[in-house]
Amino acid sequence: MATDALIDRILTASDEQSTSVVDALHDLLGDATIDASAAPLGVAEAAGVVGLSTHTLRYYEQQGLVRPARNASGYREYSALDLRRLVFLTRMRVAGMTMHDLKRYIALVEQGASTMPDRRRIMLDQRDRIKQQLRELTLALETTEYKIRTYDGHPEG
Repeated sequence: MATDALIDRILTASDEQSTSVVDALHDLLGDATIDASAAPLGVAEAAGVVGLSTHTLRYYEQQGLVRPARNASGYREYSALDLRRLVFLTRMRVAGMTMHDLKRYIALVEQGASTMPDRRRIMLDQRDRIKQQLRELTLALETTEYKIRTYDGHPEG
């Protein structure tokens, strides 16, 4: 699923359920419901659980961001750990993290605990970018609201 489509789903769910965007995101991406003891899922089932297309899952695999095991028949099997990683990747993509930064982050994760300081730095940088985006979006929203107020009663304006 494209990032724009996912954002639309999250915002719509938030509006419909009168919940926060974060709660809607958790509900839609369901990592709280990913059971660590559940049987692995095929690509279509995994895509449904995390709200992505099968194409996106395969793309993430090609990029080295997720490496599902394969069964005896050669079909991908997404474990609970794979699904949680996909939820994380989806959230970071929605937040604007670049594929380059995601690849760097996942490579560090796979190197083990000694890379935690580097991973923390990546997340701190990502947080700073998100905060800046929020400030910019707040300004854009305020400007839009101002314009709407100036047009009240003046549809031709």
